Amino acid sequence: MKRIFSGIQPSGVLHIGNYIGAIKQFVQMQEDGECIFCVVDLHAITVPQDPEQLKKNILSVAAMYIACGIDPNKSTIFVQSDRPEHSELAVILNCYMKMGQLRRLTQYKEKSGVLGDATFRSKDGNISITIFILGSDTIEDVYARFAESCKTIEMPRFLEMNEVAGQLQENNISLEPLSVGLFDYPVLMAADILLYQTTDVPIGDDQKQHLEITRNIAERINNKYGKLFVVPNPIIKKSGARIMGLDDPSKKMSKSAESVLNYIALTDDAETIRNKVKKAVTDSGSEIKSGADKPALTNLLTIYSEITDKTVDELEKEFEGKQYGEFKDALAEEIVKFLAPIQEKYKSLMAEPDKLRQIMIDGAKKIEPIAQATLKETKNKIGLG
Repeated sequence: MKRIFSGIQPSGVLHIGNYIGAIKQFVQMQEDGECIFCVVDLHAITVPQDPEQLKKNILSVAAMYIACGIDPNKSTIFVQSDRPEHSELAVILNCYMKMGQLRRLTQYKEKSGVLGDATFRSKDGNISITIFILGSDTIEDVYARFAESCKTIEMPRFLEMNEVAGQLQENNISLEPLSVGLFDYPVLMAADILLYQTTDVPIGDDQKQHLEITRNIAERINNKYGKLFVVPNPIIKKSGARIMGLDDPSKKMSKSAESVLNYIALTDDAETIRNKVKKAVTDSGSEIKSGADKPALTNLLTIYSEITDKTVDELEKEFEGKQYGEFKDALAEEIVKFLAPIQEKYKSLMAEPDKLRQIMIDGAKKIEPIAQATLKETKNKIGLG
């Protein structure tokens, strides 16, 4: 029998991209096998979180799971940190992971990529050195690179560390070093999946590398100690796997986006939805068609298709000869209509937080035997305990 595992972070607001790319698929999979859906709060704290807001977000994600159609009687819903086996298995898996593999991951590279060039000038203004700054840099890293640059051109250091820090601010570069947890994120994800002997994992395009890490670790340990973990298979949607931002169709819709015009939150009211769709970026021309030359329209047509179950071809014929404004108005109304029953159920669930908590407590207890059996066998095979 299939065992399906996936999770969503309780950080930021869930948006229509989360629904189309993940939750919609979760709901459909409930008929395909045993489903385990997690609120991955340990992943959330790899970046700073407000504790009280995090607690509210955990309840919010659980409520939205159920409001969108995940049935606690068919699927298991629980909070990641309620099962300590996730953390313990992650520590073990770290010992079978290579740092070079983690450094090469696209997501980490993006988060730790070059923030920009910073120019450091002597107090008299006669000397300057420009160096690149990485997202993963600390002030110590920057100062060491500055000192090395001075050495390379055979001149004494002309600034102290605090002065370099001050000039960084003048360059409008703020250092917010990445946590070890963020670097190690894929190993915790591997522990989440392998702990339940998962056969299938629904993922988006941006998670393919992370699942490959999971498969690599499982195969490495299985080859060394004998069959221990199921090697999971990815399930990637053919359509709607990656919904792009309304304000920038070149980037994925994100709950952490700087602008609220990037996404439509699943809790947005009707007027907010209409306003966001109205302001959504469109392509040049006036024809309502999808294609590589029309990324914005392709994205909007995909959203329309996913919430109405009409094909993109059908929508293109329906709006043939019509203007962008007419299309956007129709899309906004479809989104409002689609989200109305979800929002109503979500509000009723959030009004009963104790009931939500009990669903997650029951879920954690239900999967405890699987988690403990996997961890016990892992420790036994590698010689722990």
